[in-house]
Amino acid sequence: MSTPALALGAPKRAGKLPTPVLGMLILVVAESMMFAGMVSAFTIVRGQIPGGIWPPAGQPRLPFESTMLNTAALVASGVSFWISRELFTKNPERSKKLFLLTIVLGSLFLGLQGVEWVRLIAQGLTAKSSVHGGFFYLIVGAHGLHVLAAVIVLLWAFWKLRANRLGEATFSGVRVLWSFVVALWPFLYLRVYL
Repeated sequence: MSTPALALGAPKRAGKLPTPVLGMLILVVAESMMFAGMVSAFTIVRGQIPGGIWPPAGQPRLPFESTMLNTAALVASGVSFWISRELFTKNPERSKKLFLLTIVLGSLFLGLQGVEWVRLIAQGLTAKSSVHGGFFYLIVGAHGLHVLAAVIVLLWAFWKLRANRLGEATFSGVRVLWSFVVALWPFLYLRVYL
């Protein structure tokens, strides 16, 4: 019995995803499920509040308006990073500048979130003060940790980019991660802050 398939080698798949992209996609799917669980629990608990008044009496209202600046910074960082990736091979110097802008805007988002948390804690909203506070810090804090981790990945990738050692597949994988934290935020912002 002949085995012609073995002689020819393994079949090649057309359109194979690069490993960094596939790895990030798997991570994003898993993290999406985690956030879906947290938001679902929040929605159920919020829906059971008598009279439907949220936040509960005695708890500060979340700063929806001032958090728009944080949101704008994060969304702008997503746009700058997307353009940076598109310019990676066509205009490397411009790509580097936009990449750095992405890091600055992502860091600005984290800094503004930190200022917001300090103000809310001063107003009495803590993770232990109420269910409202607990869910706020759980959901927004989890997102903040993801942004922090993604900024660290961006810093690592930028270091490689400046040394001309960042490959296209790795750049694309990092873009998947950053796109996730950017795209997730407006949903969380509207769901938790309103």
